[in-house]
Amino acid sequence: MIAIQGFGRLLATLAVALVVMMTVVDVAEARRAGGGFGSRGTRTFSTPSTTRTAPNEAQPIDRTMTRQPSTQQAAGRNSTATNPRPGLFGGFAGSMLGGLMLGGLVGMLLGHGLGGGIGFLGLLLQVLLIAGAFLFIRRMFAQKNAPAYAGAGSSRSAYQGSNGSDFEIPRIGGGQRQAAAQPKSGDEIGIRQEDLEQFESMLKELQAAYAAEDFRTLRQITTPEAMSYLAEEIGDNATQSLRNEVRDIHLVQGDVAEAWREGTDDYATVAMRYESIDVMRDRTSGKLVSGDPDNLTETVEIWTFLRRNGGDWKVSAIQGVEAA
Repeated sequence: MIAIQGFGRLLATLAVALVVMMTVVDVAEARRAGGGFGSRGTRTFSTPSTTRTAPNEAQPIDRTMTRQPSTQQAAGRNSTATNPRPGLFGGFAGSMLGGLMLGGLVGMLLGHGLGGGIGFLGLLLQVLLIAGAFLFIRRMFAQKNAPAYAGAGSSRSAYQGSNGSDFEIPRIGGGQRQAAAQPKSGDEIGIRQEDLEQFESMLKELQAAYAAEDFRTLRQITTPEAMSYLAEEIGDNATQSLRNEVRDIHLVQGDVAEAWREGTDDYATVAMRYESIDVMRDRTSGKLVSGDPDNLTETVEIWTFLRRNGGDWKVSAIQGVEAA
């Protein structure tokens, strides 16, 4: 019997380990598929406008510290308002009356009154009735005092540009840079050419710092939330004895999808198509695990930058793009 119990515990442990391993694999696959992380302020759960650089929709942000508005509680309040209020015997009085009738019926079947004269069984019945009434009253007061939550807004932002913005980050080595055009409806704050050049520089700087596992640089150019997710990915690679190598980054095209202001915070969501050598190697031996070390691969991502109180831009969110 002891041997059987030990074998059962071993099977349970193995089952838990298998579930954990499957979860890790699923998360890794989701990252490679281009899931999003970080925050876009009030637009975190809305889809950025498509652009010429990224004509397909961005992947939703599935890792964020921003709280998503809930519609369930609002729907519950609406259904309560439309349903008729229960009568006297349908609420508290009805529940108490039902409990008393049940207790009396049991007592009559036993040949006694409501718990009287039947010793421990009668006491137990009374305790159960009192406990049931207490739980019912507590639930009723909890529902009455529950806070109300606002319903979710539109699934997309208020602005929906037809073709995105005309802003383009000039390709590297593309010759003389042209002056930025006047902002269109998707750009509510007026992104300038120097902003676009800074976004291009931050793309290269972040990729290089990520590959070098340079946490100091990552902290300087990202928000604390975005930094936490990047550090988590680097840590996951380390636990699997892997190291991501990213080099020869070349921006092909970029344009602004949306730019807006929330209080003293400026947001700019930019679509960027870039080429790079992106491979995964064994941390110890340097052996190639995945990727092509000799040929550039093209990537399209949606990056959101945040500027607080007129300070420096920081990367606050990165999203992949849906496959065509």
